[in-house]
Amino acid sequence: MVAGAARLLNIGLRFGTLLTRFLFVFFLARYIDPTSVGYYGLFTATVSYGLYMVGLDFYVFLSREILQVSDDQRGAMLKGQLTLCGLLYVIVLPAFVLILMLEGWSTSLLCWFVPILALEHFNQEVSRLLVVLSDQVAASITLFVRQGSWAIAVVTLMIGFPESRNLNVIMALWACAGLAAGALGIWRLRQLPIGGWSKPIDWRWVGKGISVSAAFLVSTLALRGIQTADRYWMESLGGIEAVGAYVLFLGVAGTLMVFLDAGVFSFSYPALISHSHKQEYSLARKTVQQMFFQTVAMSVAFGLVSWALLPYLLHWVGKAVYQDAVGLYPWVLLAAITNAVGMVPHYALYARGFDKPIIYSHIAALPVFVISTWCLSKSHAELAVPISMTISFTLIMIWKAVAYHRLDTNHLPPKSSA
Repeated sequence: MVAGAARLLNIGLRFGTLLTRFLFVFFLARYIDPTSVGYYGLFTATVSYGLYMVGLDFYVFLSREILQVSDDQRGAMLKGQLTLCGLLYVIVLPAFVLILMLEGWSTSLLCWFVPILALEHFNQEVSRLLVVLSDQVAASITLFVRQGSWAIAVVTLMIGFPESRNLNVIMALWACAGLAAGALGIWRLRQLPIGGWSKPIDWRWVGKGISVSAAFLVSTLALRGIQTADRYWMESLGGIEAVGAYVLFLGVAGTLMVFLDAGVFSFSYPALISHSHKQEYSLARKTVQQMFFQTVAMSVAFGLVSWALLPYLLHWVGKAVYQDAVGLYPWVLLAAITNAVGMVPHYALYARGFDKPIIYSHIAALPVFVISTWCLSKSHAELAVPISMTISFTLIMIWKAVAYHRLDTNHLPPKSSA
């Protein structure tokens, strides 16, 4: 009963965040010009890409390791991760900012980039840690503060005060929410039985983590490269207003993954890791099957509901640039669903420690995206980007599904790294 109540509360919190973010993109489209929506989309995509540069995907290694040690050893692990990230900020961030300056970013966006990147990174790592330690409700509360609260505040201000309808107000409230979520996350972590903070950093362990994470980082940067380059490529094909329309539809379709994270993945993948360590293959298989059917059911339901509601929401927004681009949405939605279904074998492989299919599929998807977009752009204009994303995610999904089928058939034991 307690577990069921926790899942319902978790889903409720995530659904509140999902609904808030779903509506937020429409309020943005209604109250600020399409050009600003486009720049907001470029900013968020670049922040998301930057998270991997300063985090090195170290959590991929940490998530498996931290569940295998006692509470009094976990603090030393986390201290090692914090130190590593601090070094990465010193090395990577100046070069990253210089590149953005050369790309012609405005001074105001550059000033917001560093604090928002740092806050998003810290809160993301805290949320991941809470999920791994099976404190999903606390993770969902911090997520709502981090993503939902400031969206509500922005919409309230834009409705009541027309002068607040600009990117600077949006960025300021985003940063304030990040600070609040960070404070809440620290408070919750202090309540958990995590000891060993006074122990010295095990640099050999950190080095092992870097070697494991580096392989994942290459694949993640390839995948995130698709989800960052798409906006910049869309700008080159249709202009910044086309990016605004694309971002609107991405915001709608992207809420599917938020809901799946809350109701399916955040509960299933810690169990998958546990079953894999114990070599309980029949239980792991059952969990994967449940994940698959739940993911497909939620994806179909989401697709039908969002497609039915979209014309009414676009009419409410009342701007022709979005209504004229509605043909983008079916492809954006299909890409989101394909990506969601592909996460089922992804988590199954990750839990067993078989990282190579994940890494190779992500790396292979990037040139497929580039080649597909280049070829299709000559005949399909802006549709080339979402069609190519669908092709790339389909490749990833099939690759991982085949790899998991072979793994499950052969009953191979868990691995510790790629």
